[in-house]
Amino acid sequence: MGPAFDQLLSLKMDMASFTADWLHCDQLSNYVARMVSHDRRDPVRHSNLLSSALNELLEMSFRSEADDGDFVCNFYRCQQTERIELIFPCPPEQRQSYKKIVLGLQTGRALINYFNVITNDAASDGQAILLGLVVNYDAEIQIRDLDIGALAFIVDLPLERLLN
Repeated sequence: MGPAFDQLLSLKMDMASFTADWLHCDQLSNYVARMVSHDRRDPVRHSNLLSSALNELLEMSFRSEADDGDFVCNFYRCQQTERIELIFPCPPEQRQSYKKIVLGLQTGRALINYFNVITNDAASDGQAILLGLVVNYDAEIQIRDLDIGALAFIVDLPLERLLN
């Protein structure tokens, strides 16, 4: 059992409202990143990094194209690490695809796979996003199929460590 994470923030809205306008993703990621980063060593830099990472994750939920159900975004912190828990409705085939991608992140070949994905037009956006978080942010990513037609991404971002 790892160290305990303290909850910082929780957002919940219906998916239809969230997906109504792509601009919501950018606004939401900027707002939340500023809220969560205010007490970090370099809050502006921390907020920029967190906003970029969160925006990538929000894009994945936005692309689920599901309008029914709730969108939930929870933030936690444990020492130098921020945890984003993103829960959103997702079609079964997309859940399977994401699970396969996250399983592939465990191979220890993230950098090589990331280069292959960003130079391959046929690669999925989800794969590029998740590999990019692992390579660029040293993220640890877990996924849970909630068996209610929803998926949860749990992404640990050691952003304070990246600032050193």
